[in-house]
Formats: sequence, C-alpha cells, structure tokens
Amino acid sequence: MTAPRPAEAIPSVSVTQAQIEGLSSPALRELAARGLLFQCTDLADLDERLSEGPITAYIGYDLTAPSLHVGNLVTLMILRTLQRHGHEVIVLLGGGTTKVGDPSGKDDMRQLLDVDTIEHNRDRIAGVVGRFVDFQGAGETKKPAVMVDNAEWLDELAYIGFLREVGRHFTINRMLTMESVQRRLDRSQPLTFLEFNYMLLQAYDFVELAKRYGCTLQAGGSDQWGNIINGVELGRRMSDTRLFGLTAPLLLNAAGEKMGKTVGGAVWLSAELMSPYDFWQYWRNVDDADVEKLLRLFTDLPVQELDRLAALEGQAVNEAKETLATELTALVHGREEADKAAATARETFAGDGAGAGLPSIELPHLDLAEGTPFFVLLGGSGLVDSNSAARRLIKQGGGRINDVQETDPNRLVTTADLDEDGVLKLSAGKKKHVLVRVAQGA
Repeated sequence: MTAPRPAEAIPSVSVTQAQIEGLSSPALRELAARGLLFQCTDLADLDERLSEGPITAYIGYDLTAPSLHVGNLVTLMILRTLQRHGHEVIVLLGGGTTKVGDPSGKDDMRQLLDVDTIEHNRDRIAGVVGRFVDFQGAGETKKPAVMVDNAEWLDELAYIGFLREVGRHFTINRMLTMESVQRRLDRSQPLTFLEFNYMLLQAYDFVELAKRYGCTLQAGGSDQWGNIINGVELGRRMSDTRLFGLTAPLLLNAAGEKMGKTVGGAVWLSAELMSPYDFWQYWRNVDDADVEKLLRLFTDLPVQELDRLAALEGQAVNEAKETLATELTALVHGREEADKAAATARETFAGDGAGAGLPSIELPHLDLAEGTPFFVLLGGSGLVDSNSAARRLIKQGGGRINDVQETDPNRLVTTADLDEDGVLKLSAGKKKHVLVRVAQGA
C-alpha cells in the first residue's frame, strides 16, 4: 500500500537584509526602512515590477467591529506608503467574508453578525480608513484610492458553481496545514465548515480584484500569509495571472509580546471607542525600547528626524515619546485633537490644574453628598482593575485626589473635594487620571 503523500506546507519567505539592500523600487525601500516589509512571495520580481511603473495593490478588512484597531494600523501604513509613491491602492471591505468569519488568530468561532450590524460597521470603518489613504487624489497623490466591498461578488456566488470553479484548486491536505486550522485542531477547538470556507473566499477576492481592477499585489499582516499565498496560487491556476503577496510583521513590543491592548480592551482608531487623550497616553507610555520602531512604523516624519529622535537617551527619550504620541494622534484624530491631548497631558503632569481634556466620569450627587470611600471611587473609575487593586495602590502611595497624595483607602471623598466647577481629579500613579463630575439633575 502506498503511503499517503504529505501535505505541502505554506512556505514562509521572510525578507533578508541582503535582499533589502538590493531593492531598487522606492516604495519597497521605504516599506523596508520603516519596518513594514516582512514576507514576500517573489521580492526580486515584485521589485522589478514596481520599478517599471505604478501597480494596483489591496488590503482587506473584515467588518467585525465598528472600528479598526492598532493592529490594523500597520497595514494601513502600507497602503499609505504605496499610494504616496504613486501606486493605486484598494481598500477591500469584507461585507461578504464577515458573514463567514476568519478563523485566523482565533481559538473559537467568531460571533456571526447580522447584516444590519455588518453594514453599520462598514460605514464606520469606511470613515476611519479615509484618514490614512486619499480617496480624492489630492496633493502629491497621483491616483485616488478605491474602496470596494467583496459582498458585491460573494453575495452573488452560485455555491455549486463556485466549488467547481474554485474549490477544485484547493486540497484538504494543504488546507489542514494552515496555521489558523492547525491551532484549532491542536487545541481540540471546533472549526466549523463555514469557517473552513474562508480561505477559498479570500483567495477568490484576489482573483476577482485582479480581473476587475488589474490588481496584482495583496498585502496584509503576517497572520494572513497563508491566505495571501492561496490567492497568489489561485490566480495562477485559474487564469495564469502573475500575482504577488507581501506582509508586515505583527505588532510586537521589545519583549516579543503583542501590542495594542489596554485594561479597557483594544487600542481603537475611533474617538467614540477610545478618546484622543487616552490614545495619546497609550503611545506616550510605551517602553523606551519600542519608541524608535513605532516612530518608523506610524509616522510620516522624514528619515533624518527619525534618526535624531532614535539617538536620544535618558530623560531625553521623553521627547521622542511625546513626538510619537502627538504625530500618531494627529494622523488618527487630526492635529487639533493631538495638540489638545498633548496640552492636557502637560497641564496634568505639571500638577497645575485638573486638565480639561482628561477622560471623565459622572456620579450621582448623593454618592458624594454622603461620601464615598476613596478606594471605591478609584476602583470604579477605570484607572485600576478592581477595588482591591485600588486599596493596594492607595496604601503604596500611588493614589491622589486633586494632585494630593492620599494613603487612606477609606478616606471619604465628598462634595467638599469638588472645585468651583463641580469637578475633582483622581490619579492612579503619575500617568493615569480621570475627572469626576456630579451628574446634572442627580
């Protein structure tokens, strides 16, 4: 009996420093210099093609939330860079694939969303993306970006015909080697047949965009490498089309841990889910070892300025951190909000005032009229995880009321602590603050 042939694994083609040094395309050279180039299907050929003239590239975003988050920011910067170099970019919104759910990076099946929620998320995400790429073709941009929803073709698929046309190019053996599939199987987590179809749909997206828009490059995060490879190979098999794929590295800190999470959840790119001040503070508080990488990834600063900031040491590194926080907040929320967040932080850290731009919470008047223990107030403020954490912090000297240290967790906070505007400031350590206001009419 003949032994079964082993499944062909998805190749991982990491870009080497020697390859980077040999690049001639300005777009690829900048992507590499900014730390946005990690894997590529055929770097030499793509470099040659990009050097010959403009190409069309795309990145897809599923509509699982009403905003993109900092993990998506890396790929948005790829689009921004390609467009700045005169290439046409397509933002593909996954109105169709979101109905299936991408198993990549998940141990459990993603919650299935109804059509109304998907459409709501699509409209909100479209507004976020417009801050990073130019859909008008103004300024230095040579070609306006295009936004497409893959529901345009996926909702119209005749499933049996799709399986005959596309499914025959995929083997179960190969699909089982996909990292997203292996992780679920290794941990005995169920993988539905619905999710198993996701890789076919994403590969078909690339083929469809190549046919409709002449798109020849798909980019994404490295967790999408297997799906990107599938699209490149499907284009060759179905229509003998030469397609390329590249990825950026996942956003990790210097310790190798995934970035982009706070106590309150993801670092969102929407002001409604994360205030500009909190967004600014997240980047101001990153570890010193991560500042240079993040400046290169997430700002449009010229290389000379990046090199100057990267050379700062000791206390001077704070200048680089504040530059990172302000430039990135300006990119996401606008220059006015960035400057306001920076000014609020300076005011707060200097202890010269409450800081009008700080996040705030409201309490019924009765809570302060009768008095609320400091640890309860701090524990419910969102600055710490729990009342017990608040107790520990206060006893250790890390709790402040109106910039005055208070070490008694049971100290009653009352209306007498409010300033003339009816506000008091709580602090957890030196960098976390919130304003407490009395609810009107309460």
